Amino acid sequence: MKKVVTIGGGTGHYTLLRGLKNYDIDLTALVNMVDSGGHTGKLRDEFGFLPAGDLRRCLLALSEEPGVLREVFEYRIGKDCVGNMIIAATEAVAGKGKYIQETGKFLRIRGNVLPITIDDTHVYAKTSNRNQLYKEANVSYGCKKDEKIIKIWLEPEAFIFREAAEAIRTSDLIVICPGELYGSVIPSFLVGGVNKAIQDSKAKIVYVCNLVTKQGTYGFKASDFIKEIEKYCKKNLDYVILNTKKPAQIVVDKYKGEESEFVEPDMPGLEKKVIKAELLIEYQSNGKILARHDAEKTAKLIMSLV
Repeated sequence: MKKVVTIGGGTGHYTLLRGLKNYDIDLTALVNMVDSGGHTGKLRDEFGFLPAGDLRRCLLALSEEPGVLREVFEYRIGKDCVGNMIIAATEAVAGKGKYIQETGKFLRIRGNVLPITIDDTHVYAKTSNRNQLYKEANVSYGCKKDEKIIKIWLEPEAFIFREAAEAIRTSDLIVICPGELYGSVIPSFLVGGVNKAIQDSKAKIVYVCNLVTKQGTYGFKASDFIKEIEKYCKKNLDYVILNTKKPAQIVVDKYKGEESEFVEPDMPGLEKKVIKAELLIEYQSNGKILARHDAEKTAKLIMSLV
């Protein structure tokens, strides 16, 4: 059975896992551990628990639990997420080395979910305007439109979780998921030992490029995302998957109002490793129009590379 490892965090990771779990593969999701916003940040700051939000999403993406339990994990009492509290309680009882595995059993997940590190760490960034951004929420959303992130690092230093290192080293394909570039994706490569595990692996590496730009990536084209990924991953990508479907104008206007733009799929000189396809889907959720990768189509492209 082929071993596929995904690296990322947030909605992009969740989306790809929903598609990939339908294939007969040994699937492991490695989740970034610098999330600091919302209820996750509260659990970190007040009680010292590891960030639970992105782990929860990945667990739910892989869950085979058909009943009300899935809804319980997403249920909020005020601003507090019940699923985050269950994960935090499991960490307290089972320990940092086993808590996600135990939560996965509870949700009957298909595959594995692992933290990239179990060290308590935060992400920092420096911008072209000499501003310093502290913690994931600020790194992801605190960059002004006229500035770029020029440096990113973790404090305190963090090291790769042993099971995550083994998953990378023995994988056949490594999938770098779309997501907040500096807040969700790159921080995983800043964890000590991650790049070494990738170097030691014989796996091919595929990056599913973001659909839209965000704070910190204003004006980025596909080639800019790839340059940053390779800079911090310290290894050339074997494949890049790019969306070519143009969104409806109403969707363009919605994201433009959030100072986001759809990524131009430019890849001069790199066409031989680029896979282009119409992967964009648009839908409404809670009264908002959203753009996401088509989970099934994207997973099919990824599986063609295994």
